[in-house]
Amino acid sequence: MTRIATYCVITLVALLPARLWAGSANGEDNTFPTEEITQFAKSVERYAAGQGARAFIIARVGRPPDELPKGIEFTHTAIAVYSTIEDKDGTPHKGYAIYNLYQKDPEVDQSELVQDYPVDFFWSAKELKAGILIPTPQMQQDLINLIASNDYAQLHHQNYSAIANPFDARYQNCTEFTLDVINSAIYQTTDRDRLKRNARAHFAPQRVHESRLKMQLGGLLLKDVATDDHKGPVATATFHSIARYLDSNNLVKKMSVLTPADF
Repeated sequence: MTRIATYCVITLVALLPARLWAGSANGEDNTFPTEEITQFAKSVERYAAGQGARAFIIARVGRPPDELPKGIEFTHTAIAVYSTIEDKDGTPHKGYAIYNLYQKDPEVDQSELVQDYPVDFFWSAKELKAGILIPTPQMQQDLINLIASNDYAQLHHQNYSAIANPFDARYQNCTEFTLDVINSAIYQTTDRDRLKRNARAHFAPQRVHESRLKMQLGGLLLKDVATDDHKGPVATATFHSIARYLDSNNLVKKMSVLTPADF
């Protein structure tokens, strides 16, 4: 089944009825040749492995960059974990499994948790660019332990909004889910109220620089955009806001933005 992944930040509402997501889909959805995607994905894997990353936050560009609001560089964020992966013939090898929140198809206002791999992750990218955020070793281990536990799925909330407020529990998008997983690992809790209180106290989201009217229009016309969880300016979790958050708490080992020119 074709999976339509979450599009985690609002595009210009003037682009309606353009969809607000991008993700792991069939070959007809790829912008770049298969060989380029595969080479880039493998280069990203080798880079992360060379940095000794056992778990890291990864981001991709799911819309043309000129369609993104000011200050937002990536549209989808997830967590990659170094794992033993079996090929189609059952042969095991080491690589990164990626843990995502994706929108359902066709229920785009609902989401599900999906594990895929780097080639899948970058398959429908509109620019071959990766955000890589490698936490400290202890933070990596805490994330690995959490993802391997039953607590991981408890952090998922199915009601989806592309511009979900990370301080409100009514909706969730991929980057808010990633933030919730990070905070669950930090605070050792799955209590949603506590996670939101801690986020409000310590996390600074990214302002979405679009007019309130456009946001409200998006909420009216698109099932996967909601605004009722925002009382003031619309702000959401992004890859770079998570990077700033972890860096301010001394939880970052390395942060990079990679393109094919870096390999």
